[in-house]
Amino acid sequence: MTALIHVVEDDDDHRAALADLIEAGGYDCEGFANAQAALDASSLPDLVVSDLRMPGIDGFGLLEALKARSPDLPVLMITGHGDVSHAVKAMQLGAEDFLEKPYDARHLLAVVDRALRARATRTELGRLQDEIARRDGAEILGQSAAIAALRARIAALGPLEIDLVVTGETGTGKELVARALHAASPRAQGPFVALNCAALPETLFEIEIFGHVAGAFPGAQDKPGKLEAASGGTLVLDEVEAMPAAVQPKLLRALQERQVERLGENRLRPLDLRIIALTKSDLRARTLDDSFRADLFYRLAGAEITLDPLRSLGEDIVLLFRHFAELAARRYGREVPDLPYSLREQLKRRPWPGNVRELKAAAERFALGLDLPDAPTEAPSAPQSLADRVAAYEAREISAALERCRGNTERAAQALGIARRTLNDKISRYGIRAD
Repeated sequence: MTALIHVVEDDDDHRAALADLIEAGGYDCEGFANAQAALDASSLPDLVVSDLRMPGIDGFGLLEALKARSPDLPVLMITGHGDVSHAVKAMQLGAEDFLEKPYDARHLLAVVDRALRARATRTELGRLQDEIARRDGAEILGQSAAIAALRARIAALGPLEIDLVVTGETGTGKELVARALHAASPRAQGPFVALNCAALPETLFEIEIFGHVAGAFPGAQDKPGKLEAASGGTLVLDEVEAMPAAVQPKLLRALQERQVERLGENRLRPLDLRIIALTKSDLRARTLDDSFRADLFYRLAGAEITLDPLRSLGEDIVLLFRHFAELAARRYGREVPDLPYSLREQLKRRPWPGNVRELKAAAERFALGLDLPDAPTEAPSAPQSLADRVAAYEAREISAALERCRGNTERAAQALGIARRTLNDKISRYGIRAD
């Protein structure tokens, strides 16, 4: 496809001559008499050639506006009044090059060709990096029976147009499974949008998920929510158990009708998306104490996937450790260290409370030649009484929630599905630091 170049020049004769020169060089060209006309153009150029001194918005203003819209768009600046300070300012603002009138026609075409080639190279590099990230991100590694069963379940459920709930401990790879399901679905070319339900205060949750229209509140402009942003693809609701109770019936209605109403608007917009809900809690059990709506759970759980903790995967622990160590070694330009038998056995005996996330961090430290962090090689013995075991579990969950919510007890209480006063009592009882 022939590159489209916009020429912005207030002098009619020079604009026409420059457009003729560019078209003679084999490019498509559109001319504009001022910067505002170029900014209002419906066509999206591959490169812009602009005069510096123009009435209204000058070349610097145009350059800043274009870079704000498309940071990778190459812009060439031309002026008859150029000096070093202008050239420096233009390059600081992101100009691809700076030419002074009178310029040599061959030189200008050479600069245009070089700028377009550089952009094409950057675009291709970005595409390849995205493809590698997408391919690696959707890969489920492991040879154990549990991982083989997981891959088979993803292959079976991926192509189906049903919503899913993925349950697993923190760090077991729930989002990785969601990406694999998305990649295996007919929506693979559509957007993959993730929303962490525990990271948003209740006051902003509706705005973020449903969107709003101009005038919905002071200063509001039209903005689609996550539901609309995921149209044609997949919306992942991470830590869905932390969703505010007041939002749950509204989301249920949107999912049932596959329509959304933005805040401040009285019309419904169609939705075409798949929902994958991620949770570390037993949502089914939460429906029994009304901490999560049963009707929303059954709407989300068209199918369920439960992930095994890392400590139960045996030899896959070593396989994953080696994989992450090799990636880190390549990234830092180091030799891949050997994994002696004693280390492999130690890895299999560790409890890995942080699961794959903790394993990856340990593997990266190992690849850098650092010692593995001090940790017990065997899971600590469980407290003898049931009450002690429950207390230890509660303390771990509360500490993890406070860490995720950066010490905000109100958000942590919402994430845990308990009252803030109850949480504060437990923090005091277990001696947990909430800062």
